[in-house]
Amino acid sequence: MPRYERPNIERMQGYSWGEQPDDEHSVKLNTNENPFPASPRVDEALQSLRAKDLRRYPPPTADALRTAIAERHAVGIDQVVITNGGDEALRLALTTFVEPGASLCIADPSYSLYPVLAAMHDAPVYRVSVDDHWHLPPDFADRANTAGAQLTCVVNPHAPSGVLASVDSLAKLADALTGVLLIDEAYVDFVDPQQNYDCAPLVNAYENVLILRTFSKGYGLAGMRLGYLLGAPGLIDPIISKTRDSYNMDFISQQVGLAAFNDLSYAQSTWAAVREQRDIVREAMAQLGLPSPPSQSNFILVTVPATASARNIYEALKSQGILVRFFDTLPDKLRITIGTPDENQRLLRSLSKMLN
Repeated sequence: MPRYERPNIERMQGYSWGEQPDDEHSVKLNTNENPFPASPRVDEALQSLRAKDLRRYPPPTADALRTAIAERHAVGIDQVVITNGGDEALRLALTTFVEPGASLCIADPSYSLYPVLAAMHDAPVYRVSVDDHWHLPPDFADRANTAGAQLTCVVNPHAPSGVLASVDSLAKLADALTGVLLIDEAYVDFVDPQQNYDCAPLVNAYENVLILRTFSKGYGLAGMRLGYLLGAPGLIDPIISKTRDSYNMDFISQQVGLAAFNDLSYAQSTWAAVREQRDIVREAMAQLGLPSPPSQSNFILVTVPATASARNIYEALKSQGILVRFFDTLPDKLRITIGTPDENQRLLRSLSKMLN
C-alpha cells in the first residue's frame, strides 16, 4: 500500500493521551482535569446561546476575552492571543519561531506533546535532564544556546513532578537564552498564593518570553479547548496576523470562556479546594510508602518502592475502576491527579489494601 505522508511523519510516534472512560462510575485521576465543575456562570452563558448567533463567523481575535485577560495580567491587549487550547498555542509557537531543521529545547522529563509537535515540524529536540530534585540544571540555558534552540519550553509547575521553579530563575533563563522561552503554565492556578508566583511581568521585561495559560485545568473547561499566550507585541503580532488559523476560536468558546474567567472568586474556591486535598493525599501517600516531591500542581508524582511494581499497581487500580497515569519512561512512578474528597478516599482505601 502506498504511503503519502512526509517521511518525518511516517517515522514519528503520535501523542498518547490518557484513557477516557465512558461510564460515570470510574475515578478518573489520570489526565489532570479539575475535579470540580466550571462556574455556574458557564451554565448561564450556555443557556443564553441561540442558534442564530452561530450563523455568522465569530469575532476573529476574541477581543472581549483578550481585553479581560490583558487587564488581569496588567498587559496590553496586543500582548494576548487566544488559542484553541494550550496545545494550539504550542503548535503556533513552533510554527512561528522555529525554522524546520532548527531545534527545540525541553527539560527531560516533560510534557510528552512537545517532541510530538517538534517531529511534525521536522525540528530536532534537544533534551536536558532535570536534577534529582526536578529542577533545571544551572547550565540549562548554555546547553540550549549551544544546541541552537530557537524555542525552549519549560512547564512550570513542572510536569510530571509538580515542582515549581521561581520567577527569578525563569527571568535569569530568559535573559540567558538567545531564542524564545515559552513558560508553560498549564497548572499555575493551583500554586499556593503564599508562593507569590507571578511570571506575567516577564513579558514586559523581556522580548523573548511567551507565557502559556489554559482554561482546561483551573477553570474546569477541559472539554472546551481554550487557552492563551502572553508575550511582547513582537511575539504576539505574527501569531495573530500570520500563523494563527482564521477564526480559530468559535463563538461558543469565547462566550463561555469569558463567563468562566470573569467569575474569579468561584475559580479560586476550586483551586483552594484542590490545594487542600493535595496536601491530604500527599501526606496519606507518604504514610503508605509512596513519597512524592512537593507539588504546586493538581497532581502528585509518587515513587513506588522496589518491593512493589508501579505498573502492577496501575493495572490493579484500573481493574477497580480507578485510573491513574503510568509512564514507561518513569517505571517506578505513578502520576495521580487530585480528585474530589470522595474520589481521593476511594483511591487511598484501595492502595492501603494493596500495600498493607
